[in-house]
Amino acid sequence: MNEEVVSRRPQGPVTIVEPHTGWRMIDWKELREYKDLFFFLIWRNIKVRYAQSAIGVGWAVLQPVASMLVFTVIFGRLVGVESDGAPYAVFAFVALVPWTYFANCLTEGTASMVANAQIISKIYFPRLIMPMAVIGARMVDFVIALAILAVLLIAYRIVPTPGVAVLPLLIVIMTMAAAGLGLWLTALAIQFRDINYGMSFGVQLLMYAAPVVYPASLIPDRYLYFYALNPMVGVIEGFRAALLGTRAMPWDLIGIGALMAALLFLSGMLYFRRKEHVFADVA
Repeated sequence: MNEEVVSRRPQGPVTIVEPHTGWRMIDWKELREYKDLFFFLIWRNIKVRYAQSAIGVGWAVLQPVASMLVFTVIFGRLVGVESDGAPYAVFAFVALVPWTYFANCLTEGTASMVANAQIISKIYFPRLIMPMAVIGARMVDFVIALAILAVLLIAYRIVPTPGVAVLPLLIVIMTMAAAGLGLWLTALAIQFRDINYGMSFGVQLLMYAAPVVYPASLIPDRYLYFYALNPMVGVIEGFRAALLGTRAMPWDLIGIGALMAALLFLSGMLYFRRKEHVFADVA
């Protein structure tokens, strides 16, 4: 009888998943083991977002273009906001490309765990994959917006500066800032549903705390470095310096933004892991 019982035992290693409390480091090995699930969730997010849409990926174009037109009429024509010598339409669109990515990552990422509550309560996988898949999926929209920006630059006969070599660094800072703040908000939104309800309002406030519709040159020098604690300040001003030549590359703003983005990213991952054990109970 003992031999029969042994033969029915599952072959191979058995993984026992136990809840953990307290602060824990990121298990990078575990994340690598679930990389296939990560890429599947990215594809699922892209497919679900556009599968039943009448214009499909056209929304990735419509959102920043419509915002550019509204901002150009209101802030460029009626209010007369300075644009550092560049046509206001291009000035605004260059800022909207990274900002739209950042804002969409925050809004969609914050709701990702609550929207997938049935999945996380039934099976185990690194919960960090869920909001990070949103970050990856939204990169498709960002690339499409960059292509539209290239067409706009050609239409206005604007030649980018050699500073375009800095764009990969700015994209990394943008992604880290979106992921870090998104992880903080995602973990908090599991227990405090008010965060989901207030995201639209909060993102609008954050937009006016970044130089999207106005240049950072309007900020007094004594407040500039405090203002640059928003990582998107350095990213947006860096994009404009690289593509439009509105100013010298703002390394001071970029440096402060990079430090803040790294801090947000590391602290966001740690806090997310700290709260991970309660997600299935309260989602």
